Amino acid sequence: MTKWVYTFGDGAAEGRAGDKNLLGGKGANLAEMCSLGLPVPPGFTITTDACNHYYANGRAYPDTLEADVDEALGHIGRITGRSFGDPAKLLLVSVRSGARASMPGMMDTVLNLGLNDETVEALATDSGDARFAYDSYRRFIQMYSDVVMGLDHEVFEEILEDQKASLGYELDTELSAIEWQGVIALYKAKVEEELGKPFPQNPREQLWGAIGAVFSSWMNARAITYRRLHDIPEAWGTAVNVQAMVFGNMGETSATGVAFTRNPSTGEKVLYGEFLVNAQGEDVVAGIRTPQNITEAARIAAGSDKPSLQKLMPEAFANFVAISDKLEKHYRDMQDLEFTIERGKLWMLQTRSGKRTAKAALKIAVDMAHEGLITKEQAVARIDPASLDQLLHPTIDPRAERNVIGVGLPASPGAATGEIVFSSDEAEELKSQGRKAILVRVETSPEDIHGMHAAEGILTTRGGMTSHAAVVARGMGKPCVSGAGSLRVDHKAGVLIALGATFKKGDVITIDGGNGQVLKGSVPMLQPELSGDFAAIMEWADGARRMKVRTNAETPADARMARSFGAEGIGLCRTEHMFFDGARIVAMREMILADTEKDRRAALAKLLPMQRSDFLELFEIMAGLPVTIRLLDPPLHEFLPKTEEEVAEVAAAMNVSADKLRQRTEALHEFNPMLGHRGCRLAVSYPEIAEMQARAIFEAAVEAGRKAGALVVPEIMVPLVGIVKELDYVKARIDQVAKAVMDESGVKIDYLTGTMIELPRAAIRAHVIAETAEFFSFGTNDLTQTTFGISRDDAASFLETYRQKGIIEQDPFVSLDRDGVGELVRMAAEKGKGTRPSIKLGICGEHGGDPASIRFCEEVGLDYVSCSPFRVPIARLAAAQAAVAK
Repeated sequence: MTKWVYTFGDGAAEGRAGDKNLLGGKGANLAEMCSLGLPVPPGFTITTDACNHYYANGRAYPDTLEADVDEALGHIGRITGRSFGDPAKLLLVSVRSGARASMPGMMDTVLNLGLNDETVEALATDSGDARFAYDSYRRFIQMYSDVVMGLDHEVFEEILEDQKASLGYELDTELSAIEWQGVIALYKAKVEEELGKPFPQNPREQLWGAIGAVFSSWMNARAITYRRLHDIPEAWGTAVNVQAMVFGNMGETSATGVAFTRNPSTGEKVLYGEFLVNAQGEDVVAGIRTPQNITEAARIAAGSDKPSLQKLMPEAFANFVAISDKLEKHYRDMQDLEFTIERGKLWMLQTRSGKRTAKAALKIAVDMAHEGLITKEQAVARIDPASLDQLLHPTIDPRAERNVIGVGLPASPGAATGEIVFSSDEAEELKSQGRKAILVRVETSPEDIHGMHAAEGILTTRGGMTSHAAVVARGMGKPCVSGAGSLRVDHKAGVLIALGATFKKGDVITIDGGNGQVLKGSVPMLQPELSGDFAAIMEWADGARRMKVRTNAETPADARMARSFGAEGIGLCRTEHMFFDGARIVAMREMILADTEKDRRAALAKLLPMQRSDFLELFEIMAGLPVTIRLLDPPLHEFLPKTEEEVAEVAAAMNVSADKLRQRTEALHEFNPMLGHRGCRLAVSYPEIAEMQARAIFEAAVEAGRKAGALVVPEIMVPLVGIVKELDYVKARIDQVAKAVMDESGVKIDYLTGTMIELPRAAIRAHVIAETAEFFSFGTNDLTQTTFGISRDDAASFLETYRQKGIIEQDPFVSLDRDGVGELVRMAAEKGKGTRPSIKLGICGEHGGDPASIRFCEEVGLDYVSCSPFRVPIARLAAAQAAVAK
């Protein structure tokens, strides 16, 4: 019989850390902490299998679940000496979600469950603190009404703010028990007014309502968005954790907090976190009150006059430090901890591997390897390759003038400039227009996930370093400044008020997530330098990987950038990109408009020295590393003007008639250019184009070799080959030019001729094509288009719908389709090696920089991947991880 519920408490647990697929991360780690003998409130976990059953069966629970939950409530009762729903021995519980992957703030939580008009009085008597009891009850009504009943929490915030204003109070903690009773009466009346039914009083009804809400939250909009952004499968489901309540809001000897065992922004080995006295957990992460520092050192560094936990509750602090150290050593990773202190006693509510910036991840991995906690291979495996993008964000030039209009907390590093927007929808709208936004909010909530993703950076006026905005921004690699209390946001008026000045939507500001400053206007930025911990991880990664990593580059700037990131050659030089500048485009158009081969050759002769100069510079930058140059690929009409205005302008500049230009454009027009007269088909129709490019390559190779005193071995790639005779024809022209250049220069040239595999026919006939081709480079952008029959430029209109409806898991243009396109790559690689064992195999589509696709390339035995310059470090790391995993 399926086991749906697992219990933990009093030093024993039915689950362990390794059960996170079944119990979710939170449940598995609660069980593990219990087994380690740490102070964890007793409870139980309803499995992710129960969640999947719930959705597979029309939102119905498994038959035995109710009985299993009753038995588990009895387990909590036996440990605590209390009974759920019994005012005489009152047991209150929390209900929290917990998926196997950490999803901060994405799903729903209910605290203080079991309170009603009767049990609140029992809690007041039991605790000896009526104010605490009624504060807990109003929190429960507010949270339960929002999460379970669907009544927005802001409705209750308005009531509370009105009451505080009428009483002349600033803080929630100033309200007395009687005043809280008045608020509760208003809350309950509002529930009945808005929903047409009273707030539920039956604790069992409350419990099942909360369990259903957690399961339902797995499919709420913000959870779906988070899963999409972080590639978390819907099929994983979420677990439900039910625990005996412990109270951080039981007076001045109680507190609640969140901490990391190392600094999640820098990776420094110091306890990093915040707490609030006389509060519950959501107060810290929601950013409603600005929290206090846990350590005295952090308090001094922050310039805070509020006492640290270290000073305020030294015994609880000492216990917490010892537990933090124990958990980090046990998990061998930086931990994100939640805790509550109830009347001086410390309780641990959560541990999980902490989210961190890429910079922190590198430092933590390197330091832990040096500390002997993990191996170098494990350190390499710890870094998410995609997260290295965060290190490539600009920072503010230290010489730049800073017009500071406010200062908050440096919640997520990097700097960003953009137009002020006050809502997530506005941020998305600006991004769709190609404009940059800074999302400015009092505080963010999980509903803002889409706007945070669209914005360049996030600025909040409330909240701490562990607020929702801070945690999510760090995970996304977005700069964030939180808790900028000197700034005021007026949402209704649509303005940000800073130092007496008013900034409206559309005004430009800059935020510095490294020091918390908010600056007026746009500020000069510096590109980052990669060294230190990054260099150590890259060195270890390079030692572990088998595949080489090249770059896609045709400009000297891109080539130099890629070399600085560790590229080991050029895997794709798109020569067509070289023809769009100034005099080049004129000569190119002359060639296209020419009526005879003689005239075409005359125009190409003008392009030859330009191409030779381009290739020479690339060969010199790559200094003996391989350079793969693709012959002209796009159809010729792409080089001609499109609009009537452009036609007239170009005709005048070239001294030809507009009619002739228009007629040539119309003659070259194709209904489906992507499958039209392009690639090797151009070289067959107009061999003089390929001959000019081959001559430029060989002459540049000779000159670069003379300058360097070493042989340069160019790799010439013929695109879009589907029939071996196409490649034979073009290769014969290349060989003919090579011989001519060797005869003219007296220098022997070594070179390779190969092709891009970007058509299914080429993959199927790879064994024949390999008789001529000395290398294959898989052009997976076009291979994906031709395999699926989908235009990459038009697919966005429906691929996301396909993903949402479960037809595809991933956009195949982002991550390689293993089953279809991948099978063609595997087949071509095997067939190619069967014919020519020494054949060189690489990939040069966008997939060359995608970690999941790189894993596949390692599996099928490719020799290299090639990607854009800024993805070279990502590819180096992903290739190492793939090699280690294999």
